[in-house]
Amino acid sequence: MITVKKLVKRFGLKTVLRGLDFEVQPGEFVALLGPNGAGKTTFLRILASLSRPSLGEVNVAGYRLPHEAAAVRARLGVVSHLPLLYGDLTAEENLRFYSRMYNLPNMEARITEVLEMVGLENRRRDLVRTYSRGMQQRLAIGRAVLHDPDVMLFDEPYTGLDQDASSMLDEVLQTVAAKGRTVVMTSHDLARAEDLATRFDILSRGVIAASATRRQLRRSNLLSFYKQALAD
Repeated sequence: MITVKKLVKRFGLKTVLRGLDFEVQPGEFVALLGPNGAGKTTFLRILASLSRPSLGEVNVAGYRLPHEAAAVRARLGVVSHLPLLYGDLTAEENLRFYSRMYNLPNMEARITEVLEMVGLENRRRDLVRTYSRGMQQRLAIGRAVLHDPDVMLFDEPYTGLDQDASSMLDEVLQTVAAKGRTVVMTSHDLARAEDLATRFDILSRGVIAASATRRQLRRSNLLSFYKQALAD
């Protein structure tokens, strides 16, 4: 579902990704872990077609980036640090706008379903600029799952969420995984990543330093694996 070969990303004289190789099979849930500055957000932005690679090959859902970015975006759901919402529109107006972009059938029924899923049905007609940070993140998650995408990218999705909203996101991610969708999530929350993901990749110094499946970690734990990968 995702194949990356020899990916390089430079910002001027600074090289952030250094020949990174990465592959995700359909239905895998990969937690991409690493310290601040390791390049996790940069990498996800490239997968989301929001940033162009300097060198290397990137294929998502059978399409090559950046040349077939429009086709990739139709199959992606993305939750980033920025909610990517319109503050002067209501929640339902935001979702209606994105529904039309994706030409969704049964649009109104799907909007109601998504708002109920993220716990915003009773605030659907309120302007988004009146929402708390956590509520905006809830709606951003709703926007990302609205068109039932094949691939979902989550960049630190728990940032700014309270306990209730974090629990809601746990349920959303579990539902997404149960449907066989492919998920890549960056996170500093190792405990949550360990509960949700089926594979754990450690990004360090611009490359994948170590990778292990849940089964391979049975005799260890994610924290030990993470520390060892960064130490090597």
